[in-house]
Amino acid sequence: MQTPQLETERLILRPLALSDVPAIQRNFDNWNIIRHLAAVVPWPYPADGAETFVRMQLDKISAGEELHHWVLVLKGGAGEAIGNIHFRPYADGAKGNRGFWLAEPYWRRGLMTEAITAVNDFAFVTLGLDHFHVCNAATNQASRRVKQKTGAEFVGFIELAHHGGQTKSEKWIVRREAWLRDRT
Repeated sequence: MQTPQLETERLILRPLALSDVPAIQRNFDNWNIIRHLAAVVPWPYPADGAETFVRMQLDKISAGEELHHWVLVLKGGAGEAIGNIHFRPYADGAKGNRGFWLAEPYWRRGLMTEAITAVNDFAFVTLGLDHFHVCNAATNQASRRVKQKTGAEFVGFIELAHHGGQTKSEKWIVRREAWLRDRT
């Protein structure tokens, strides 16, 4: 299934495109974002980091890998990517099925909670999933709050290296039954 465009009150979540590279490079190359991400993300972030990443993701999608990747765009804005969400619905979930980031100027506005709500609806209503897993660095309080506000249930800790030096990560499960119950 192709990645559909999703909309919320303030956002358009549209499929990732090569044209998003400049905005991603500009917004993502930020230690305050990357410090909470898995160590597989290079730091210092290279000048071609966004292009390499976007091309790799688009190659996976065109090869038929089950991957949905959205960029977040403000409604009524310039159409620039201010963040993204990737979702691998059928991955084993050991390191989580979903990840996200948001450009720092847009933090603390509830935008990521709004976007995750749309992605959860897609996962449970459109795809019909029973559950999926999500993870975050144990020190990432903002990511934890998004999970708590979007129906995730804490299940325990896992080891996953992050740039900030921590290896302790929280693992959460998001269940269809609880999501649909809480949405009504």
